[in-house]
Amino acid sequence: MAKQSELNGAYYGPSIPPQQSYHSHGRGSSDCGICCFPCCILKMIFQIIFFLLIVLGLAALVVWLILRPINPLKVHVEEVSLTQFNVTDNNILHYDLGVTINLRNPNKKIGVYYDEIEARAFYDGQRFDSIMITPFYQGHKNTTILKPVFKGQRLLPNVQGEFNKDKTNGKFDIEVKLYLKMRFKAGVVKTLKFKPKIMCEFEVPLGSESNPGVGFTAEKCEFGYRF
Repeated sequence: MAKQSELNGAYYGPSIPPQQSYHSHGRGSSDCGICCFPCCILKMIFQIIFFLLIVLGLAALVVWLILRPINPLKVHVEEVSLTQFNVTDNNILHYDLGVTINLRNPNKKIGVYYDEIEARAFYDGQRFDSIMITPFYQGHKNTTILKPVFKGQRLLPNVQGEFNKDKTNGKFDIEVKLYLKMRFKAGVVKTLKFKPKIMCEFEVPLGSESNPGVGFTAEKCEFGYRF
């Protein structure tokens, strides 16, 4: 009877473990979870930088395509007036120097903004004066005459030997440099500022008030960039 009781009882068999659910990441799900938030920020920053580099590169390409036919400026010293140039025993230079500089823009479609012009005068490698020239705009195929004047006195150590030699030769070796800040303009496009330097070296005799430019011939200047 005991066996009958066991047979009549309910029998459910072994327990079945619950099914585990798995969540797969589809292609459309975001790769940026909470743990990867810093990675997403870095990725976004790199994408922005890359985009800006592309934009700047395209802008530079457009400017280059517009300005590639630029011809260098043509500069020469047309006339020099030297009515006083003397070094005293205590190395004081007394000077009165006037320079006429011919500055030509030979380009057909490109204008030039001269935002800053500083003219410096040198003797024996030492600067003895500097002046600022009024900024201006120079149109295409245009020539501008600059007339800086240097007058005064300045202490110049160790130039007595060079001065005596030049005085004996009858001509003084002087250099005038123009330090510029300028921009090119083609249509509505304007470039960033460039910093060229114009170097003009010449030999000039000491003249009188009535004939200051005697014995001088025009000299071509060198045009370069400073960084």
